[in-house]
Amino acid sequence: MRIWLGALALLASTAQAQTTPQEAAPPRILVAGDSTVQTYDVVHYPQAGWGQFLACGMKPGAVVLNRAIGGRSTKSFIAEGRWDRLMAEIKPGDTVLIQFGHNDATKAKPERFADPAMFRDNLLRMIWQSRGAGANPVLVTPVARRNFDEAGKSKADFADYSAVMRELAASTNTPLIDLEGASRNMIDRMGPEGARKFYMNLAVGAYPAFPQGQHDDTHFNELGARAMANLVAEQLAGLSVPAASLVMAQRPDLERKAALGTYACH
Repeated sequence: MRIWLGALALLASTAQAQTTPQEAAPPRILVAGDSTVQTYDVVHYPQAGWGQFLACGMKPGAVVLNRAIGGRSTKSFIAEGRWDRLMAEIKPGDTVLIQFGHNDATKAKPERFADPAMFRDNLLRMIWQSRGAGANPVLVTPVARRNFDEAGKSKADFADYSAVMRELAASTNTPLIDLEGASRNMIDRMGPEGARKFYMNLAVGAYPAFPQGQHDDTHFNELGARAMANLVAEQLAGLSVPAASLVMAQRPDLERKAALGTYACH
């Protein structure tokens, strides 16, 4: 592991030395993640991921490239070549947001499952390669499910994986967005019933894409995805990465009290 960390530091310093402010492209945001993050086609409305709305909290001209896809873990995202394709898109100065954990924890699906040790190795690879390309990796702890204990407090369903991210953030000096903590705090304030409006709990016949209705406390609807994107943007603004300058101080499109009925920002 010392070899990995030494290589990480060397690549980071090399990339910094080779990239001058005059050469650097305007900062962009690339996103790697799972179904809670991905961008959905209109035929799937109201299901949405927070990466779908992140640009709605950014200044005009900001570029967000959301490469998150449902059902993927760090293991399958790498195995399918998705990480390599994201790497091929990276430009020096970009910020790479990385949220996994939900599917890494799925023991019943071996193509996805990565225990915390493998999860750590996979994330370390993502950090190392992002920095080697002159980009700025940011770890994002897995967003909360609507899962409450008997006392009415939300549960940390992926605590072991969030712990790995927090440890890696400290040991590799990688910025961290604690979306797990922020989203749990938010839905704790709302309570189990209040938080229902953010998730895919749909009445029969309410939406063409889900004629039989839906009971899903993992995935977000439009309103919930906007709210989660706002939590990401809020923490991103406080990090020492180029993309922090892209975040708008006021984000009305992410702070809506009612759904717009569209994936648009306005």
